[in-house]
Amino acid sequence: MVNITRAADLTVVGATGGAWVAPVGTAAPESPLIQPAGLWEPLGAISDDGLTYGFDEDSQEFTPWGLTSPFRTQITKSVRTFGLTVWETSRVAVQSLHYRLDPAALEPDVDGLTKFAETASPVPDRRAFWFLVVDGGAYKGFYVPEGEINDRSDVTFKQDEMSGFEWTITTYPDATGNTVYHVDKLPATPEYTGS
Repeated sequence: MVNITRAADLTVVGATGGAWVAPVGTAAPESPLIQPAGLWEPLGAISDDGLTYGFDEDSQEFTPWGLTSPFRTQITKSVRTFGLTVWETSRVAVQSLHYRLDPAALEPDVDGLTKFAETASPVPDRRAFWFLVVDGGAYKGFYVPEGEINDRSDVTFKQDEMSGFEWTITTYPDATGNTVYHVDKLPATPEYTGS
């Protein structure tokens, strides 16, 4: 009989976490256990929907003449995305991302007013991102060296609803061809005790 080891502490529930942004070229935080510093700006409170790590892949199957099953599959598209809704929409880092602006453009004037215009012809706005998921003693860090918001949902202003910016962030390959770097601190895996 096989003894199957099941350990609840090897599962991950997205109990809490965070997100940060920095200019492209900013080095990844060394550890998910340390608060990002330097150029890393926090994105603040995230909705209770948490963080979504998406996979968008296409493939081409090759089936030889006379067979009904493919004998090779070639990946033709492989994109990673992150989805979240940020609630602290008055943060400079959040507004800068949402409206594709340099943070300096959001400096208040002498009257405390911030003024900017949205362009009909936005230009690419790639940034580095750091996402963190925490569940008790488990930490999962995701470093995106180059990412860009490519989908923004409508923003609702309503008395019984929190306004937020819902984003999908597409990752792009860095100079070494990588789109996402993982830095985790997870519980040790129990040894297999099968017989």
